[in-house]
Amino acid sequence: MHDIIPLVAIMAFFATSGWMLKLTLGYRARMKELAQGRLERSPSDARLERVEQAVEAIAIEIERVSEGQRFVTKLLNERAQPIDGAARAAVGRRVDTPH
Repeated sequence: MHDIIPLVAIMAFFATSGWMLKLTLGYRARMKELAQGRLERSPSDARLERVEQAVEAIAIEIERVSEGQRFVTKLLNERAQPIDGAARAAVGRRVDTPH
């Protein structure tokens, strides 16, 4: 029983060393391929690029909607203010347009 423990430890050491060597060599080969530019873009890269473009387009549209909302809020706030006598005469001549 006591003779098997050192044998198992030695086998585990060599198995782990071999596994680590394989991982290291695979990593170095992958980095070499990346450096040489031999790896092509995967389909998921193109899909991710399309998603990024869609998100940017949505952000622009949301900004446009929020600008319109600010404009409408400003108009409603101006019309809700109390009007004194001098300003009351000018209201008839003033025209607010959104553009």
